[in-house]
Amino acid sequence: MSLPQEIDVEDLDRMTKDGVPHRILDVREPWEVAVCGFKDSLHIPMRELPAHLERLPANENLVVICHHGVRSLHVMAWLRNMGFRQATSLRGGIDAWAKRVDPSMNTY
Repeated sequence: MSLPQEIDVEDLDRMTKDGVPHRILDVREPWEVAVCGFKDSLHIPMRELPAHLERLPANENLVVICHHGVRSLHVMAWLRNMGFRQATSLRGGIDAWAKRVDPSMNTY
């Protein structure tokens, strides 16, 4: 499955429910992750990512998330330039997820 540069929260929800293999890369700061996040996501703050590329799956669908989708869009573009062709950004970020998919999730 080839992923576009951005996906909506409904697309991520469908991928999860359909069992489409993917990893979530959360590039938010630790204080943000403490408020809310996805279980089993890989958390590497955006500024630390260059030093931790070896932790990323090279040939898997990689959904990059942040608060509203701005940081994740920049990270997705950078990752694709670094050879991670299956990186995609979650449009609207975890805020959109909380509003449209999981209203029980904490927000900030």
